[in-house]
Amino acid sequence: MKNVYITRVSKFLPNDPVDNDAMEERLGAINGKTSKARRIVLRNNQIKTRYYAIDKEGTITHNNAQLAKEAILNLCDEDFTPNDIELLSCGTSSADQILPSHAAMVHGFLKNNNVEINSPTGACCSGMNALKYGYMSIKCGEVKNAVCTGSERISSWMTGDIYEEEVAHLEAMEKQPIIAFNKDFLRWMLSDGAGAFLLQDSPKGELPLKIEWMEGYSYAHELEPCMYAGGDKDDSGFLKPWSEYPTEMWSKKSLFSIKQDVKILGDNILVKGVDSLKKTLEKHAVSPGEVDHYLPHISSYYFKEGLYNEMEKQGVKIEWDKWFMNLTEVGNVGSASIYLMLEGLIASGKLKKGETILLSVPESSRFSFNYAYLTVC
Repeated sequence: MKNVYITRVSKFLPNDPVDNDAMEERLGAINGKTSKARRIVLRNNQIKTRYYAIDKEGTITHNNAQLAKEAILNLCDEDFTPNDIELLSCGTSSADQILPSHAAMVHGFLKNNNVEINSPTGACCSGMNALKYGYMSIKCGEVKNAVCTGSERISSWMTGDIYEEEVAHLEAMEKQPIIAFNKDFLRWMLSDGAGAFLLQDSPKGELPLKIEWMEGYSYAHELEPCMYAGGDKDDSGFLKPWSEYPTEMWSKKSLFSIKQDVKILGDNILVKGVDSLKKTLEKHAVSPGEVDHYLPHISSYYFKEGLYNEMEKQGVKIEWDKWFMNLTEVGNVGSASIYLMLEGLIASGKLKKGETILLSVPESSRFSFNYAYLTVC
């Protein structure tokens, strides 16, 4: 089996950073009224700036596949060009269309040679699943290199006009024309952007990172959907897909907006997350003390203390001085967040040869968790 190394990392964040005061102007108010949830959510998540592929005039500047393409181009130079890519593995939770696949669209924008493509679906873990496919493909000798990406263009799913027909429908039914918190909540959490890794079968570059192992866990057999789009849940927790609703209800119920059941999230995300962390460390005989840099993707700083406390409770505490996050600066970019965190850690100049890095990515859609363990070469 081949060794696998991350030899280059890159990012692409569209347009200028958007601060908290400018968010609602950029996304648009719902029913002409300022969101009551905005300040509460922003106070808890502590995000200060984020990026949108929408300019100040409200014009969309990039779609998702274009964001991923730009991140990939930022990996390349005269020594490694897009034509040298053997495998393209692209994860996202906000593909531009149902078909063709996301990776096919990214490949179309790159306009390079014939390559194998892979398009993992899902939420935040789709970026890690893209990485794992590239990792396994090199490890078994199928290819010598792979470009893996995580990208999101979620802003266009959250603009105020998306909810206008639902508001009108509620008014017609003589109900309060207020969008449910489970929809409004995520408008102040999510951001646009892309990250990319170049994987190779030899340790090239200044500080290549060897991927020692990757692990994934799902708790969907125990828990109902928590974050979802393209459907709606009934009182029993059953998720009814958009294709089973009359077409006139698609906009009246905002079926294609992203929703999150915050109660299920709070009850399970930390407990299941640390349970899966404990499983993966025990499986690979790694003690928490052996981790030099811990990169946890969390959607909000609201969960930071709780995560640490749960890790301590389950006997897998990683000390605060080993944690690295950049949520406050780039926002929650879903599948791209872990790519952006690793790029930020490398750019910080903190890494030393021989050190270890643990990447940790949760996905609340139906509670999945992915991990990767790296060594600095």
